[in-house]
This record gives sequence, structure tokens and C-alpha cells, in this order.
Amino acid sequence: MTVDSAVGVKHRIVLVDDHPIVRDGLVQMMSRRDDLLVCGEAGSAEEALKVIEDVNPDLAIVDIFLEGTNGIELTKILHGRYPNMPILILSMHDESLYAERAIRAGAMGYVMKQEASRTIMDAIHAVMEGRRYVSSHVRDMLGDSATTPAQGSQETASTSSGAIERLSPRELDIFKLIGAGETRSRIAEILKISIKTVETHRANMKYKLNAGSASDLKQCAEQWVSAQG
Repeated sequence: MTVDSAVGVKHRIVLVDDHPIVRDGLVQMMSRRDDLLVCGEAGSAEEALKVIEDVNPDLAIVDIFLEGTNGIELTKILHGRYPNMPILILSMHDESLYAERAIRAGAMGYVMKQEASRTIMDAIHAVMEGRRYVSSHVRDMLGDSATTPAQGSQETASTSSGAIERLSPRELDIFKLIGAGETRSRIAEILKISIKTVETHRANMKYKLNAGSASDLKQCAEQWVSAQG
């Protein structure tokens, strides 16, 4: 969904989150600001790419977990296509697990959804001014690397025994089914879970196995299944 505007000095923002209630809350919060305007919304990465191409925003605010392509993959794509457009990750998921990947993918900041609205506004203004915005914990974790966003994926997927051992039992079940060639919907059916849950586990596995994309994860799983005989 796009919104036309001729407001001039307002920073134009696209919200990417698969929960309409979250987007509605952000719209209401930003509507109280004189310098911010939500000019587009998207519930998936595919929709986000279309909306951003149409409205050419000043900033994209992206959630981590989206149906299909996740927020980190979307960040990589957007950073490649629009290197001058800052991206802020706004997520309910643990920053210690995902912030570093988000920054390396090209995001300018990472903030938790449960933070106060003032903190979220501080993050928005920081990235709009070209400054990184992460918590002190993440800043200490990243060190100097926090100033160097990815210029494309440099990651190499790993199926070493140590990497596989990091998977939870449920993740390993899904990993085996991916390696056997099953689709997301079929995996959900076999394990009696939702497709959204499958996507969440896939995102976690990509992080744990250092897989830069869904195809990398699939190739990784296929190689592992084949090696098991």
C-alpha cells in the first residue's frame, strides 16, 4: 500500500512488517511528528520491493521475520539497490542473535520493538542523519566492525559437526526435510506446525549455519543429508 504526499520537508518512511497492528501503531506514533511521514507499507519482502521502487522513501524500517524472504535478506537486497537509503531493523527478536547480521547486511541500525517510543524515534533520527544506532551491548559486541556494512554476502555456509550441533531438535527435523527436498508447506504439514513457524526456524538455521540465503541453506541441507547416507 502506498500513500501519496507533497509535504516537502518530511522524511518519508516505508514500514515493512507482516503484522498490520504493528504497522498501525508505528503510523500513529509517527503521525504525531512534524518531520516524519509513512509513505508506504508492506507485509512481505516482495511487496516491500515494489512499494519502495514506487515511492522512493528516505528510510525503510524492516522487521526480521517476514513470510518468504526474511528481513536480513531483504536488507541485503535493498542495500544493493539503494545504497544511499538507510535501513533500520525494528524487531522483537534478540539483538544478540540478529543485530550483527543485520548491520553486516547493510542496516544502519537495530532497535527492539519493546523499547520506548522515544528510543525508536532516536533510532530513526540517528540513521536518517547517517549515524549507526545499536545498543551499547551490540556496539561492544561489534567493535570496529559496526562501522562497516556488508557490500554483499561474504558468508560461507557450514555443515561441520559443530555447526549442526547448534541446531535445536526441531530445527534439525526441518533441516533434514529441507535436505530431502520438501517444500515449506509440506514441512509444516509433516511436522504439524505453521508455515510461519517453519520460516522462523529456517531463519534461525541460516544464522547458526552461516547461510547467506535460502538457497544456501537448501544446498547445505542437501549436502548434509547426502553425507548421512
